[in-house]
Amino acid sequence: MKVKSWLPLLLLVLVISACGPSKKNLSEQITSLEKSVYSADPKNFKESGDTLLTLYTRFIQKYPEDSMTIKYTFNAASIAMNLDKSKEALDLFDRFIVKYPQNPRAPVCLFFKGFIFENQIKDLDKAREIYLSFLEKYPNNDFADDARSSLANLGKSPEEMVAAFEKKQKADSARIADSVRKIKGYTKK
Repeated sequence: MKVKSWLPLLLLVLVISACGPSKKNLSEQITSLEKSVYSADPKNFKESGDTLLTLYTRFIQKYPEDSMTIKYTFNAASIAMNLDKSKEALDLFDRFIVKYPQNPRAPVCLFFKGFIFENQIKDLDKAREIYLSFLEKYPNNDFADDARSSLANLGKSPEEMVAAFEKKQKADSARIADSVRKIKGYTKK
């Protein structure tokens, strides 16, 4: 009989403890860890970044309509990307784009998806598709030049990019020299 009288109390304790920290407590943990992560030595980023990502994800899942969820979703996606957790980052960026399409960070999320496909997953066709979509939707965004540059250099090795840059600089220098000669009245003989 005693066991039956303690059973409801035990269930209540289990339910309360399973719920985890309150929204306020969870928010305070995130704020504290953010200060630590963003000011930490990059060598320690992985461990504290993983923990912060877990807290962000927990908040996003428990409080999807809270005003902080917008910020936490973007931050979680960025942390996941920097931890090379490509799938998780892509899922979070997609969630942000779908749920907050008018937010000023939505274009950045789309650009970062291209970046992940290009640099982490190495799916250049998908990266090209995303960069082109980004340029079509946001041709004047601050990241538009980066998207164009990424498209121009897609699949090139660092050596190939340096060689192309040097060739362009040489051509630009010759063009400028020709323009200066014309302005000063010199002609080629």
